[in-house]
Amino acid sequence: MVRFRRRFAPQIAFVKARLSPRSHLGLNLTLGALALIGASWLFGGIAEDVLTADPLTIVDVEVANWFHARATPSVTRIMLAITQANGPTAITLYVVFAALYLIWKRDWYWLTCLLVVVPAGALLNVLMKYAFHRARPSFEHPLLSLTSYSFPSGHAAGSMLFYGVVAAYLISKVRPWRSRVAIVLCAFAFVLLTALSRVYLGVHYLSDVLAGMAEAVAWLSLCLTGIHTYWMHRNGNSSRT
Repeated sequence: MVRFRRRFAPQIAFVKARLSPRSHLGLNLTLGALALIGASWLFGGIAEDVLTADPLTIVDVEVANWFHARATPSVTRIMLAITQANGPTAITLYVVFAALYLIWKRDWYWLTCLLVVVPAGALLNVLMKYAFHRARPSFEHPLLSLTSYSFPSGHAAGSMLFYGVVAAYLISKVRPWRSRVAIVLCAFAFVLLTALSRVYLGVHYLSDVLAGMAEAVAWLSLCLTGIHTYWMHRNGNSSRT
């Protein structure tokens, strides 16, 4: 063991540095990079299946038809309320109110995170839609009709971006792991409900909402990790001067 540690001392030191929670190039950067890579890989896989008409697109049609065939007026009203409460207009209002709260609290770090993650992430989603040009599901008697592009879902992406920032903010304020897990589960539940409403209403395929969530997680990871790394590095340099 001693010989092994001496031989691989640089590699062991590198791994320890990547897992250190105190370094700006440590644990947070490592976890953020893993989340970014995983979400990007998932988005790429879904996008490839959509472009090449792989079996996932067959599942898309079957899922869309299954929900449409079982739609009821009462459930449709609930799904419409959910989708409107997490649409672009609603998310914009939530961001404005959250930004005003953070300005009042003088929390410039989280204000930066919020304003970088959500608006830029929404713009990225629009660019993705025009890049893929995927038409929305079509039914003889649609529950909701839209003419914009379908892939990836803007509602799924927008809710993941906003609730992701909110969850990260709340997690930074609490210490018990049970509370942190509950925050993550609640945020994810909001995102899943939003995604479900879009598929139920027939305005998105399953792959659309999955890609929207994956795209948002990748952007969220990139922004939060980058801002955190820069912030810690800047504060570290300030404390040494």
